[in-house]
Amino acid sequence: MKKINIVCVGKIKDFLLPAINEYSTRLRKYCSLSVVEIAEAKSECVKKESEEIMKKLSGFVVLCDLGGEIMTSEAFSEKLDKLFVSHPAITFVIGGSEGVSDEVKKRADYKICFGKFTYPHQLMRVILLEQIYRAFGIANNTPYHK
Repeated sequence: MKKINIVCVGKIKDFLLPAINEYSTRLRKYCSLSVVEIAEAKSECVKKESEEIMKKLSGFVVLCDLGGEIMTSEAFSEKLDKLFVSHPAITFVIGGSEGVSDEVKKRADYKICFGKFTYPHQLMRVILLEQIYRAFGIANNTPYHK
């Protein structure tokens, strides 16, 4: 089974939990999903958070980053399909409010951008899960994606 890991900084806000739980449940029919939360650091946050992120990385690493490639949902679906051909696991990284270190950026095999807007990192988790679910829906010709 395809494996998706999400490594993200910070605990999720209560009001976002229903959406996260919904998309996580929906994804079970397409992949094995693992979410690892890294504690938000109080001082030297980027360095400390990034050190913890680096410990959790495996497989093909995709960094959610403003400098990454912007693509359509269809292109994202196609990208995931191609990646799963040679990589049994894909790890997505969502950094904290201050971003990630250059070390994490260099470790990333690919960078993706979900638009030039700034999103709270907790909300980004919902957006990422929804787009992964949509990508599987597109690949499997389900009516979810219109």
